[in-house]
Amino acid sequence: MLFANAVCAQSIKGADGSKVKVNKLEQRIAFLMDSINMPGLSMALINEREIVYHNVFGVSNIESKELVAKQSIFEGASLSKPIFAYFALKMVDEGVLDLDKSMHEYFPHPGIDSASIELYQKITPRMILSHSSGFPNFSKGEQISLPFEPGTDFLYSGEAYQYLAAVIGSLNGVGWKDKFNAIFEEKVTKPLGMTNTSFLWNDHLAQNKVYGHQEGKPTTNDTGGWSGKTFNAFSSIHSEAYEYALFIQAMLKREGLSDAAFEQMLAPENKFKESNELLEATGQIAWGLGFAQKPSDNGLMHLHTGNNHDFQAYCMFIEEQGYGIVLFTNSDQMLSLVHGLEGTLGTQF
Repeated sequence: MLFANAVCAQSIKGADGSKVKVNKLEQRIAFLMDSINMPGLSMALINEREIVYHNVFGVSNIESKELVAKQSIFEGASLSKPIFAYFALKMVDEGVLDLDKSMHEYFPHPGIDSASIELYQKITPRMILSHSSGFPNFSKGEQISLPFEPGTDFLYSGEAYQYLAAVIGSLNGVGWKDKFNAIFEEKVTKPLGMTNTSFLWNDHLAQNKVYGHQEGKPTTNDTGGWSGKTFNAFSSIHSEAYEYALFIQAMLKREGLSDAAFEQMLAPENKFKESNELLEATGQIAWGLGFAQKPSDNGLMHLHTGNNHDFQAYCMFIEEQGYGIVLFTNSDQMLSLVHGLEGTLGTQF
């Protein structure tokens, strides 16, 4: 396994508060990456609400063997959603957006099936951020039919997040392309110091993006199936572990939003029914405004995965512990790595 240069403490705490020496952690990471054939990784850890560890491992392209560097950029996929939710709560704090106003009153959606219009008119930004709108994950250009009354159940939806982005773009008079990204940068990434994080394609991404990998083979390091010109609130963020950890640190320190906004963002807004597939498969119990929630012996985990298949990412934090972890991979084996780290860092997922 090839390692790039590191900046980190000599020892760090896991999610349960137990200490582990960095060299032992990195030996474990090397073993796991080799065993699951993971080409590259960017990883950051937070202890007591401060970033105490950041390192990059492996290669950008398994064929060329070019090393992952600190400035290397990965696709965050659905890690777009929690940081977009943070942005939406900023809009609430500034009086631009009302969490409980009908989306229909802001910007009528043109693709709702006639049989679902009455239900659709009940959908609010709060429901969208907690995945209780009833929108499908993607409509694929088809009319949207709602399977339940909004606010009464769970259905994960990138489509709904993009609808909310369209509304916020409309309220700011900018649409949802480059001018939208500029507002997001002004409100979120610049204040947090996330200099190289973007929802749109740019020169830095073109120069520094690693290759994705699926089934052990490289795919692409360009825009792929995404135009690069559209702010996809559900999927298009590009970043790396240190910069995204600055956002997780802000969540732990409760910086950048009002106390009321943080309380709403982290409350269990959408509590899962006993039949919920995520509850049965993972033990997750609810969704807040942006993050999934799962109890652990170390406290309530707020978490999110990102999965574009050839790029996968993960973030999780526990307020009670002041602990957080961020992983960006150019691989389809992210969860195997997360589970493999649990013997060293405690429960992570």
